[in-house]
Amino acid sequence: MRRSRRPARRRLSDWIWWILALFMAGGLLLFILHHHHQDRSGLQIKEKGPKPIEIAHRSFNLTQELLSSTSFARQLADQMTLSKAYVVIAKELGNLQLAWELSSQIRNCQRLFSQAAFRGKPISLEEAHPIITQLAQLIYKAQDLHYDISTTITTLKNHAKALEERANAATVQSAQFGQLAAEALPKSLHCLHIKLLDEWFSNQELRKLAETHRKSPMLVDTNLYHFCIFSDNVIATSVVVNSTISNADHPQLLVFHIVTDGINYQAMASWFLNNDYKGCFFEVQSLEEFDWLNASYSPLLKQLSYSESKAYYFSGVSAYPEEETKFRNPKFVLLLNHLRFYIPEIYPSLERIVFLDDDVVVQKDLTPLFSLDLHGNVNAAVETCLESYHRFYKFLNFSNPLISSKFDPQACGWAFGVNVFDLIAWKKANVTARYHYWQEQNAHRTLWKTGTLPAGLLTFYGLMEPLDRRWHVLGLGYDLDIDDRIIQSAAVLHFSGNMKPWLKLAVSKYKHLWTQFVDFERPYLRDCIMH
Repeated sequence: MRRSRRPARRRLSDWIWWILALFMAGGLLLFILHHHHQDRSGLQIKEKGPKPIEIAHRSFNLTQELLSSTSFARQLADQMTLSKAYVVIAKELGNLQLAWELSSQIRNCQRLFSQAAFRGKPISLEEAHPIITQLAQLIYKAQDLHYDISTTITTLKNHAKALEERANAATVQSAQFGQLAAEALPKSLHCLHIKLLDEWFSNQELRKLAETHRKSPMLVDTNLYHFCIFSDNVIATSVVVNSTISNADHPQLLVFHIVTDGINYQAMASWFLNNDYKGCFFEVQSLEEFDWLNASYSPLLKQLSYSESKAYYFSGVSAYPEEETKFRNPKFVLLLNHLRFYIPEIYPSLERIVFLDDDVVVQKDLTPLFSLDLHGNVNAAVETCLESYHRFYKFLNFSNPLISSKFDPQACGWAFGVNVFDLIAWKKANVTARYHYWQEQNAHRTLWKTGTLPAGLLTFYGLMEPLDRRWHVLGLGYDLDIDDRIIQSAAVLHFSGNMKPWLKLAVSKYKHLWTQFVDFERPYLRDCIMH
């Protein structure tokens, strides 16, 4: 009986296990299918999601839309351009209401362009239609008021011409203001001049010392090193002298010949005669002492006696109003600037002299210049032809046959500022007579506009000896990008240009090179600067 029951129990348990296995297999299959479906749908979302955006960005280009003849953007752009022209005309004719309405629609048009570019979709008909309609009505209204194409072109031409004239006037005005700023005497320097002048008249010993200096044999001693400076600026001249002495190996062997005008003579003499300057010697002279330098001898002075020349240089009136203001600058014809052409007559006993401008700073000993071999030439100077604007054709009028027949337009220019003059060779070549000849030929400014350099280029033509460029570095009064290594290696730094170091408009990165040689310990200067 027991044996017959066992098979039934075994079959029942087998069925239970099979059912459980089927349920588990089914559940596993459903789980796999569910996750597989999620992965596929997620992948499709990731793949399909960016595509519409990417396609939209790739398919839209606002520039192409504006160039397309069938786009709404092109139609709006054309209407906006015409509307801007009508805004100008409407304002000019006093129709401010029309100008305001046109401007309002132009702003709406610009806003629509911005929105289209941001979203990456072309402008639709629904967006463009209201603006196109409004602009069309306003343009028709403008045309109905006789704002035709001819009027538009004429008005715009007039505006362009007016703007050009205003730009030219602004350029001239800027040049005039720049020139005034460059020539204006700072308040502190004017104060210094007054105090020095007061000292000169109150100090009798100072005047006696000036007379004693004039009789010193050192002034004609050719074994000493002679420098000449022609200036009306006391503080600038003092920096030239101080920097030269500070860098000299033997300052007691230096002699400075200073010439100024009658207005500044007392102040200049008072400054230099009151200072020892390491034992060097000074001579201060006034232009008025050279009675031989008059209109009967100097062509420049003769020309300045003519009313036309006086009006040109000193009243601002010119027969050629289109000429640049800088060409009519009176400083270019001041006799103090032209004294450099009379050096052998001012110092007849000297054989060699170094000329220094009053806007230079000396950084090295200059006495080796006196032993240079000039090979029979008169003037040793640094050539400037590495810069294209410093060739002869930039300074001289080569359309004049007198110039074109005698000079090479590509000849190398050179600079005043540091010049070694052999006065024996000068007299032999009769250089001053050559200067007089060219000055007479240029009586009506047909050979060159103005200045001393063009006259110098002609006068010393064929008599030049080039100096090493390190002796004289120019441009610290206008060039902001001079290499520091060039500045450090230079014997003399020249603040050529309008931004002089004693002015507020000086180039700040170079100013310390000049101020380090200003004697701020002098009581008058200290008082004037503080006040």
